[in-house]
Amino acid sequence: MTNDTSAPPAQEKPGLKRAVGTWLLFAFIVGDTLGAGIYTLVGTMSKDVGGVIWLPLLIALVVALLTAGTYAELITKYPHAGGAARYVDKAFGRPFLSFLIGFLMMASGITTAAALANAFAGDYFEALFNLPPIPVALGFIVVLTLINLRGVKESLAANMVASMIEVTGLIIIIVIAGIVFGSGGGEPSRIFEFAPDVAPLQGAFAASIVAFFSFLGFEAAANMAEEVKNPTRSYPRALFGAILTAAVVYLLIAVGAVIVVDPNVLGASSAPLLEVVKASGAALPPWLFSVIALIAIANGALLFMVMASRVGYGLAESGLLPHAFGKVLPKRQTPWVSIIVVAGVTMLLSVIGDIGTLANTTVLLLLLVFISANVSVLVLKKDKVEHSHFSVPRIVPILAIIASIVLLTQQEGPVWLGTAVYVVVGAVLFFFARAGRRRGDRKIAERTGAIPTVGGRRD
Repeated sequence: MTNDTSAPPAQEKPGLKRAVGTWLLFAFIVGDTLGAGIYTLVGTMSKDVGGVIWLPLLIALVVALLTAGTYAELITKYPHAGGAARYVDKAFGRPFLSFLIGFLMMASGITTAAALANAFAGDYFEALFNLPPIPVALGFIVVLTLINLRGVKESLAANMVASMIEVTGLIIIIVIAGIVFGSGGGEPSRIFEFAPDVAPLQGAFAASIVAFFSFLGFEAAANMAEEVKNPTRSYPRALFGAILTAAVVYLLIAVGAVIVVDPNVLGASSAPLLEVVKASGAALPPWLFSVIALIAIANGALLFMVMASRVGYGLAESGLLPHAFGKVLPKRQTPWVSIIVVAGVTMLLSVIGDIGTLANTTVLLLLLVFISANVSVLVLKKDKVEHSHFSVPRIVPILAIIASIVLLTQQEGPVWLGTAVYVVVGAVLFFFARAGRRRGDRKIAERTGAIPTVGGRRD
């Protein structure tokens, strides 16, 4: 990987204030990466690989680093908000393709929120209250929707506070596991024992899909591109540093959890890290750790629902979704139609899907997005810009595409079916919006006498 610094940065038109430095960006990406997923997915992975949870995490890390190289080049080359949809538009100039990538991002946010809603209603919540999970999950989504409708002022400072709570819970698990191991307790040999009823290689690749869910954070970072002081210098350092930091934490969590708790127990629980607290005999009350985990899960779910609703609003403003998605509340100025639609779909998915399937669907959606970004960076290699930017050899996105395809082959039928439904629904909405826009253009043309155009062509 190289860093071309042969030319000074080009003058940019006025935009968002560039006030974020490397360390603040690093903290943001770490907080976004060390999300709520690890609080629940350790158990899901143990079903496939037994105690060898560290292996799928390493596989997922390699894929994440390869794709991060692509994003580091694209973000520093085109330091503007928009993420993969913007890069696809830059590379191919096809409105439907750009829309589809944006819609898949919206869908991934909805699916992730549904998975986290089910996680919230699981064993962590049951440690505090004995209530049926489905009503709890639906009530959880309603509360987050009301917050979203009222207006969420997102800031890095608020994100860092929530991230500190999440990371505190993970550090607690690492410390507890270290104390158990240091005192001669636990079973260290379990970290090399695969699940007895699953072929090791098959289990490792299947679990790596879930593990990859825990490393997702590139798109959120890409959307901050216009607020970073020196993208060429800051982004690569913050991005790679954050991913490696998350990997170290995840590996310590995985190894520690397996040493303290039997993998079969982890796999049967929707609150695997709570099982570590209970089994360790530590003085920490299980209810207190449950509260920490629930805060982490709630924060993650809210952010994904906010993201999905804003993507829907943005697509509507661009004329790529029906106009209704762009309606906002008069006083709160929040996109209420988009928010309600996101909430409704999230509720439906939380009822019909389980945590593992929903997490796998999110990964499939984002693997398609990442493949589009990797293809785009290859196409845009020939596009020269005036300012310096980070650059990766062509082999990096090529390997990332191959690795992503390998992970895609591990996905099961229901996950592909769910993704296909998203694509069909998105296509219908896109062409419905396009038809509505044509009708609007014709009405304007009839009033003004102008010749209506669609997509730059006379209709």
